[in-house]
Order: sequence, then structure tokens, then C-alpha cells
Amino acid sequence: MADKHWRQIEPALYHLAIQHRDALEPLSSADRIATLASLAEFIDRVRTAQAARPVLAPGCTVIGLLDPARGLDPKEITAIATAYGGTPTVFKQDAADETIASVADDFLAAVRAAAAANTPATIVVLGHGLPTEIQSYSIRFERLAAALLDGAARADSAPAANATVDLSRIVLVCDDCFSTDFLINLCTEIEAQCRRRGVRLVSLPTCIAGTNRDCVGHADVGEKFVPHFWKDVIELFYVRRPRPTAITLGDFFEKVDNMMYGYGRAPVVGRDGSVRYRLVDPTQCQDPVVLVPLDEAALAELRTILRLPADAPLPSWLDIG
Repeated sequence: MADKHWRQIEPALYHLAIQHRDALEPLSSADRIATLASLAEFIDRVRTAQAARPVLAPGCTVIGLLDPARGLDPKEITAIATAYGGTPTVFKQDAADETIASVADDFLAAVRAAAAANTPATIVVLGHGLPTEIQSYSIRFERLAAALLDGAARADSAPAANATVDLSRIVLVCDDCFSTDFLINLCTEIEAQCRRRGVRLVSLPTCIAGTNRDCVGHADVGEKFVPHFWKDVIELFYVRRPRPTAITLGDFFEKVDNMMYGYGRAPVVGRDGSVRYRLVDPTQCQDPVVLVPLDEAALAELRTILRLPADAPLPSWLDIG
């Protein structure tokens, strides 16, 4: 495996191994290594299968939520969304008659409508965050989970006993501090609320985090507050030419991830032309993460790799780096 590709999936493999430590620790050294290799191959297969998933493309509804203070101008979302044939709506508290709470309510109403619609939707959140909330608007993960489920429930016409929740058309992009932690909390809460409501979860949304676990995000702060992650998205897929016909999930975990890898690290070019990186400032690293939903077949394969019982509970999402 090439160095570049390995560094893209190594953090995901590490966290997957930690998540399933109880299954790995009893194994012999040889079996543990073989299992880790199988897990790496599993992550890689899921990446390949998900790479073509559109994030910004014709026909996509785009909902933006911007920091109310020095956040990006709405055009930073509307321009790129429109360039790829999407229909954007951006929420930001900047008018005298708007409050943080009212903008949060309007945003959640738009999320409910998007979850109820039978069309793809991408939700972009840029601002300040905590593991438990979109801090700029005090939106906890439980509220966002409820909004998504309320919308999906409206879209399902089956009786309550047979109701399902399918959020496969939704992509969430969060570029704020602790965004992976927030999105993991969100996915876990969606699963929990489905159990409490007695509905079957068909699919979680796809989630893109600008920062890895327990990491803050960084921004250029001046006249505007410009997060590094979204700035690189704009540079790669709006400023540069020629533009692709759509921005896909693979563009995020390959091209954006590669550009973001330079923060806090410096390239070292070998005599043979190979490029490696040395760590310069770990506080500047934020290494984005993509979480994708797993269907029943993928979950069964993961249980087999980990030698778990066929009915062992597993999260229905996977970190693919």
C-alpha cells in the first residue's frame, strides 16, 4: 500500500481497533495482525464503494448554517452550490430582528423538510463547535437528530409498527471544532432515537467532519472567519479550473484530505522523488474524517472479520478516513 494511501486510512483503522479492543485482545499476535489487515481491506473496500457518492451536484438541496459573528459570507456556500447545479439556502443571524434561537429554529425546520423530501440534500455547518453541539447556535446533537428523524418519519407512509428511517439522501458537512465527535454523537443518537420510537433505521446520513476526534478546527481570522477545511474545498473545486461536473465523497477523502495534511506538517522530498511529511506543529493538524452508513451486509461482514456473533450489536456507521 502506498504511503499516501496508508496515512489516509491508518487513523480510521486505529480507531476501529480501539472500538473493538475486546474482540482483538484475546487473539494471538499472528491472528490479531491478520484481523487488522482484514479490517484495513474492509475500510478500503467501503471507501471504493462510496467514492462516487455526490456531495454537491445538480439537483441537490444545499442548506448552510454560518457563524453569526465573523462567519463566511453566504456567497461562500451559495456560489459553490449554484456552480454545481444545487439549490442553496443559507442561515445566519445578522439582522436586527433575528435571534440565535430563531435562526436555529429556522435551520432545523429546513433540515426536517430536507429529510422529508425525496431528493438529495447536503447540509454545511461552518462556525464554532463542541462535541455535543453546534456551539454558534446552541444546537445540541439530540435536537439535530430529532429534526432529521421527524422529517424522515413524515416521508414514510407506512404504519407506525412498520415505519422506517432512511437518511441515505442526506450529507452533513461540519467544519468546526470537535466535528467528528459531534457527528459520532449525532449518529449514535439517531440510532438510539430510532429504538425509542420503535422504527427501523435503514440508513444513517453520510457525515464529513473538518476535524478529527478531540481536535479543534483552525481558521484564518481577519475581516472574515475562514475555516481552513472549507477554504480548501473552495480552492480545489470552485477557484481552480477546470471544475468537475460534481463534487463527490471521494474528492473529500482524497483531494481535500491531501491538501489538509499539509497543516502542521512539512513535506520532505527524497532523492528518488518520493514525498514524505515530518510533523512540525501537531496543534495545527486537524485531519478530516468521513463517516459513512453501513448496510446489513457490510455489518455482517464486519462481524465475521471480528469473529463476533451474528447478532452482536455494532454501530451502523464506519470511519473511512
